[in-house]
Amino acid sequence: MIFKYGIDQLTVPKVMAICNGSLEASLTAEAIKKIEACRQMVLTMAHSDKAVYGINTGFGPLCDIRITPEETCKLQENLLITHAVGVGSPISKRLSKLMMICKVHALCQGYSGIRLKVIERILYFIENDLIPVVPEQGSVGASGDLAPLSHLFLPLIGEGEFWIGDHIVPAKAVLEQHELKPIQLQAKEGLALINGTQFILAHAVTGLDTMEYLLNLADLAGAMSIEGYKGSASPFKDALHTIRPYKGVLKVAERMRMFFENSENIMSHENCERVQDPYSMRCIPQVHGASRNAFDHLRELVEIELNSVTDNPIVLSDTVAISGGNFHGQPLAMALDYAAIAASELGNISDRRCFLLIEGKFGLPRLLTTGGGLNSGFMIPQYTTAALVTENKSLCFPPSADSIPTSLGQEDHVSMGSISGRKFNQILSNLESILAIELMYAAQAMEFRRPLRFSALLEKNMNIIRKQVAKLENDRLLKDDITAMIGLVKSRSLIINKS
Repeated sequence: MIFKYGIDQLTVPKVMAICNGSLEASLTAEAIKKIEACRQMVLTMAHSDKAVYGINTGFGPLCDIRITPEETCKLQENLLITHAVGVGSPISKRLSKLMMICKVHALCQGYSGIRLKVIERILYFIENDLIPVVPEQGSVGASGDLAPLSHLFLPLIGEGEFWIGDHIVPAKAVLEQHELKPIQLQAKEGLALINGTQFILAHAVTGLDTMEYLLNLADLAGAMSIEGYKGSASPFKDALHTIRPYKGVLKVAERMRMFFENSENIMSHENCERVQDPYSMRCIPQVHGASRNAFDHLRELVEIELNSVTDNPIVLSDTVAISGGNFHGQPLAMALDYAAIAASELGNISDRRCFLLIEGKFGLPRLLTTGGGLNSGFMIPQYTTAALVTENKSLCFPPSADSIPTSLGQEDHVSMGSISGRKFNQILSNLESILAIELMYAAQAMEFRRPLRFSALLEKNMNIIRKQVAKLENDRLLKDDITAMIGLVKSRSLIINKS
């Protein structure tokens, strides 16, 4: 299977597969025809007497200044150089590569007026793993992600830097090594490259890929905690949830029933005298399900954005170019903030389950150790989950609720979606550690329910965990165990679905 830029529809799994090399992507004759037709429209407008924003005028607040054809090339080069003002640490190579893939697909729609030559050079970078260095800070998420996109495409003109392995190398030297000459940008091309939401979009794609796994992992951790706690399976019965049928809630309840299938431990206390469990156990479908609803909403919007044209102006004919606002990041920014809250809540409820497991109730020893006093057992890792949960809460302030005017007031409302995307991924990284610790706690608690057996799925996961972390008998350096569990989570080796 080959993905066709500008023709086929991108999805989150497809763009991730192109990025990791498991899906080939290419230009087709159909896409090339659209690209070249739009380019001819731009050339016509560039030499006309009519002022067309970004084609024969200046940019932003300088849009009222006409630019001669002779000045056009210098203007486009200046555009990349002057907007490359990002600061902070570089984003990951994967994010930079995703940005290039998303930008190529947008440019191939045939509304941006860029030459085929420029698109082919970007594809060369992607296919040869020449990844530009992009600072993480500096975009306000409107007029496109101007600063990061400028850094991303500086190497086209022989400026900026590439990643070569773990080293940062001047782009000029890398181009020479590959026998490539810098491209001299022409009318509209600089603007087409740096207008767009690809920085926000790449963060959203990466976050969705991570969050989808962590949603499933949170269900597994919750199920294992319930087994260790000897909690009830009745709050997950289908009859309860069909009368309040939120899509995410129904999905989580179904998954919980799957995790408890044929569990001797669950069946052993079906008729016990306990009336109900605390909310962090009993309300897993409602809480995890709400987070799934937020995930679904963001994924829907991201897959629209993946197949959209987000630069400016949009070229419709050789006389019509609409200067609009498709570069504005608000549609993604607000949804990213919603998803960030949803991810944070998964950590919040996970920490509460950790606390319940060390309380020393319902047959579990305090701190999950039989040698309390001499041994502290699992007292302290919950400090870490508490710290990470609070950090995530502090990251939940929505950047999309803020706006600071830029460009002399021409850009008087901006989305700050780049910050939303970065914070979303920070929260998910913290969530990985929180769930890793809960899984470690839950596995320890389940040991105290032996010799009873759990579902086949949970038994498999217990075996996977025990290959990394042994049951705690006496105090040892738990940092090593936590590191191993975080590595296990990041490897995605735990079994989250029936095979």
